[in-house]
Amino acid sequence: MEKKLKILKPDPKATQEIYRCLGCHPVTAAVLVNRNLVCIEDVKRFLSPSLKNLRDPGSIVDMQPAIERIAQAIYRKEPILVFGDYDVDGITSTVLLYEFLTVTGARVSYYIPHRIEEGYSLKPEQIKNIAASSSGIRLIITVDCGSNSHEAIQEARKVGIDVIITDHHHVGKILPDALAIVNPKREDCQSGLDHLAGVGVVFYLIISLRKYLREKGFWRNHAEPNLKKMCDLVALGTIADIVPLKDENRVFVKAGLEIIQSGERLGLKSLAKASGFFKQVLDSEDIAFRLAPRLNAAGRIEHAEWAAKLLMTNQADRASELARFLNELNSQRQEFEQNTFEDILNQIHRNPDLLSKKALVMASPHWHEGILGIVASRLAERFFKPTILISVRDGFGKGSCRSIRGFDLYPGLCQCSSLLEDFGGHSMAAGIKIKTSDIEPFKESFHQIVSEHIQKDHLVPELTIDCELSFDDINETFIDEIEALKPFGSGNPEPIFLSRNIAVSDLNIVGQNHRRMLLSQPGGQTQKKLNAIHFNIDSRQHMEGFLTFVAFRLKWNRWNGNKTAQIVIEEIG
Repeated sequence: MEKKLKILKPDPKATQEIYRCLGCHPVTAAVLVNRNLVCIEDVKRFLSPSLKNLRDPGSIVDMQPAIERIAQAIYRKEPILVFGDYDVDGITSTVLLYEFLTVTGARVSYYIPHRIEEGYSLKPEQIKNIAASSSGIRLIITVDCGSNSHEAIQEARKVGIDVIITDHHHVGKILPDALAIVNPKREDCQSGLDHLAGVGVVFYLIISLRKYLREKGFWRNHAEPNLKKMCDLVALGTIADIVPLKDENRVFVKAGLEIIQSGERLGLKSLAKASGFFKQVLDSEDIAFRLAPRLNAAGRIEHAEWAAKLLMTNQADRASELARFLNELNSQRQEFEQNTFEDILNQIHRNPDLLSKKALVMASPHWHEGILGIVASRLAERFFKPTILISVRDGFGKGSCRSIRGFDLYPGLCQCSSLLEDFGGHSMAAGIKIKTSDIEPFKESFHQIVSEHIQKDHLVPELTIDCELSFDDINETFIDEIEALKPFGSGNPEPIFLSRNIAVSDLNIVGQNHRRMLLSQPGGQTQKKLNAIHFNIDSRQHMEGFLTFVAFRLKWNRWNGNKTAQIVIEEIG
């Protein structure tokens, strides 16, 4: 689908001030202003993210009662259960809290539900099973879930189990009756930390708990853990959950990438090896597209506990074995995903009216619910419509929802809540549970809501351009400055530049559908030629030797200890 170009116009005064203070390339200054970094102090913190700059954990509502109750359980040797979610954010949250509590000597265990058999978040049946067991658990800490588990919390109260919720998902106006709800998205929470992933909330809990125990003299008899070394888990969950990589999240990811790069966690080192890649410098893209999908595959195809075991093992042979297993699961996931994607495209080809509405809502008993989120993302990107895919079995459907710019999913689903058994999520991604008999009424209702809230121009994909750039301005120093803006991701996108009147030479197809070429800009002072790659193109499409414009990302291509400038093309015209 052809994209609409949106060229940003940063404030010239702010750009000039940053350029003057930093002595950087003027385009680098413009990119910083485009990310709302207009104060030189904010720019410096952005360029040198540090764990010392984290905001006060005590600003999160219910933090104090949460850490006091956990500390009580540690001192009394009460059994504690960490209850997590089955995605990477939930898995890393579970492992992070479990490992920290283990260091304190706590009697701790963890539980991650089966995606298909048990579903998302804490359920009353699980509380009943815990109460009926001989575990003696009287404290449950949820991670990356629990904010809407009202019935489960009521059941826990009934059987004398305290529940502490740590989460980052949207919270309703009525809160569960838990002992503490540590969630920055609460309306009464003024911490300004609502951008955190679930694992970020858990990290803040650990910071507070470590400090509280220090004040009580606990660490005189125990080895106080180095929290920076746990940032690999925080980085993993933060990147995988696609939360904005700004402020604290940027700090976590920057610190975590260093730990991951060091190879200290055997499971991640083995997973990188099993997936067939190793780079001198890892970045957020490697996590998002290489490691995270393999960790997610466990929960999608089998059980997320396998990913948790990989992250926790300290045995090299076991790490290699689990990494190979997750790699195999990821291959299965890719096969299921592609089959489902092609099935849906075939249905749309046979029935084009499916695309006549502003949203795409489809259901089938033949789809594996574990991969629907990925397929929904691909369809939302391809057709640029909010997309909901529902897997139906035994009278119920479980669906994955993905959105686009201009439509906030969560309020939209709230308006359909009378037709849903359960739902939860964010503005761009959510999950639902629905009776099969309510699917058609839900489709009508959701289509109507999207139609009322989304504007026509929102249905055209937009490519944001940071700045127009001459090839003469591209040099080693400038590329280094752009790389210093990493990690890139949601909230801090990799800069995209626009150059006009570009000549193409040495064009050839590599792989099945990637176009490699050499670009130059006639009339420039330097007559510079730059290597370029254009991924996932139609190889049958003929391209002339001259382009009106090229929209691209600029980076170093590192290979065998060498680095060369490379243009990665996003759009041509």
